[in-house]
Amino acid sequence: MRVHHINCGTMHPRRTPDGLVCHVIVVETDNGLVLVDSGFGLQDAVDPKNRFGPARFYVRPIFDPEETALRQLPRLGLDPADVRHIVLTHFDADHVGGLSDFPDAHVHLTTAEATAALHPLTATEKRRYLPALRAHHPRLTQHSSLRTDTWKGFAGATELSDISPGIVLVNLPGHSRGHAGVAVDAGDRWVLHAGDSFYHHGQVDGTVKPPLALRMMERIIAQDWERVQANHERLEEIWTAKDPNLVLVNAHDPTLLKTAQLRNGR
Repeated sequence: MRVHHINCGTMHPRRTPDGLVCHVIVVETDNGLVLVDSGFGLQDAVDPKNRFGPARFYVRPIFDPEETALRQLPRLGLDPADVRHIVLTHFDADHVGGLSDFPDAHVHLTTAEATAALHPLTATEKRRYLPALRAHHPRLTQHSSLRTDTWKGFAGATELSDISPGIVLVNLPGHSRGHAGVAVDAGDRWVLHAGDSFYHHGQVDGTVKPPLALRMMERIIAQDWERVQANHERLEEIWTAKDPNLVLVNAHDPTLLKTAQLRNGR
């Protein structure tokens, strides 16, 4: 499967010099196009209050229509009408805003995340899962996170073979109730999109201390901080192992996005 790495949403939180991206993976399969997350969509620029809520004042998103997947796919020579499936790491606004641009796509996520998004319990969940983001009634396909299958040592892995062999939903709760990573077999390597399991490359490669603003945001919004910390440790182990057949990326680090694009020859 051929993969592309694109930025579908730029954000500029204060005291975060490099800013943030919304890293979306586009996968070309024999069964059409698959997106891993969707970033921002066209409707976000029209109605940021109801689709992003007060968090927009903290992360300060740009909401540039030209950054949406809908607008970027043709620039890659791909037809947006061929997007058949979208696999979500979780249902936060900066990951699902683009769903409404692809209303016919099947949206895949863990059952735990779907339950949290549709029936939020805590004050944090009620703030993060805004009704406007699902007003178009996305076609949700839920996958149990209780499976005993594993992927590279991660428990609760589900290969989404109904989409295409080589796309795996990996259970990584902590940031949200049903957060997951998504692993994609790109032929010569696996790409693990870890979503918001970590925010900054310094949390796994140890080269630099992440900005305090990011660390505070991660702590405040975490559904289970102990699990977030455990995910950091496991992902650091993966990074340290330096497996040439595995590329680790996340949702918001611009450095990791650029590195993945350069490896793809972009």
